[in-house]
Amino acid sequence: MKHAFCISVASALAFAAAAPAGAQTSAEPAPAASPFTANVTLASQYISRGFRQTWGKPALQGGFDYAGPNGFSAGTWLSNVSNRFVENGSLEWDLYGAYTGAAGDVGYSAGFYYYKYPGAEIHATHTTYDYGELALGLTYKFAYAKYNYTFTKEFFGIENARGTGYLDLGANVELGDGYTLNLHFGHGRVANNSAWSWRDYKAGVTKVLAPGWAVSAAYTKAHGKTNAYDNYTLGIPNSAGVIETSNPADGTLVLALTRTF
Repeated sequence: MKHAFCISVASALAFAAAAPAGAQTSAEPAPAASPFTANVTLASQYISRGFRQTWGKPALQGGFDYAGPNGFSAGTWLSNVSNRFVENGSLEWDLYGAYTGAAGDVGYSAGFYYYKYPGAEIHATHTTYDYGELALGLTYKFAYAKYNYTFTKEFFGIENARGTGYLDLGANVELGDGYTLNLHFGHGRVANNSAWSWRDYKAGVTKVLAPGWAVSAAYTKAHGKTNAYDNYTLGIPNSAGVIETSNPADGTLVLALTRTF
């Protein structure tokens, strides 16, 4: 995340004009922007890489980020998830760090991500949902490409999945008047478990309402390489004793309101 600030000539002139007669009027630098930011989002549901992780229910999400000198950054982010999708799970907690730089219009990044689902486990195999990734990214103007590589043995409840990869291609095109067109294509390849591989797509629009406020709408959909996701279930009865099934990759519209501090 990049922070930028400047002192306008108009502000400096206004400062000089307002100073008492005879006072020293050397313009002082404006306070540096804080390297810390926070964000809170209320979304109609949580979609991650094309999948509905809240089983079609609303999501409350939030994060905290630090953008240090020389391109280094770190942060954390949380969201509720459904125990219909994540066995015995109700929370996703992400930790990450990255280095970013630029050469002209080309930006580059290298990052580390760890996704934790406290208490979540597939009891039949004692497999957790936690996993870690390394990522490399490139940007050119409004377009971007990023590749995430899973370095942990487990990947979201799947055993022996080290080497899983996710390619993320997209563009964020400014349309004017605070509107941005958001386009995304993703390809997930699950190592040693290709039945769970998938592709996903997203098209949406983000609108800046006021400083620190934004609203977005996006249509997202995923396609499994096989029919493994078509009638997804954990086989655990809900409070009414019914074993629910769903296709978490179905196309859906997501609405979200975000406040950044």
